[in-house]
Amino acid sequence: MREKNSADRCECTVIHEEVVNMVKSKMPDEEKLYDLAELFKVFGDSTRIRILWALSESDMCVCDIASLLNMTQSAISHQLRILKQTRLVKNRKEGKVVYYSLDDGHVKQVFEMGLFHINE
Repeated sequence: MREKNSADRCECTVIHEEVVNMVKSKMPDEEKLYDLAELFKVFGDSTRIRILWALSESDMCVCDIASLLNMTQSAISHQLRILKQTRLVKNRKEGKVVYYSLDDGHVKQVFEMGLFHINE
């Protein structure tokens, strides 16, 4: 655990009301912030991150993802259900095969921004 030093603590007790009010006026409502927190929870699982990375490279079926990640199709299907419920992935059927892909370009942007941040 990191020790707190004096630079980590504000020694002033004055509320900067202009700043507080400005930030408050821009803050999304509680429901939106809750939904955002739920979205980030989905990103908090390494299996789902690996699936998202794979789908950022190519559309894939459950069998392909299971083979790539050395997991069962059932385990992959479970994670894909979660990703689909949160609108991070979508699917399309071609004959007997169901292909999964990222839902839209925003998903790839969030993913890439996260990677960029940790690689800094």
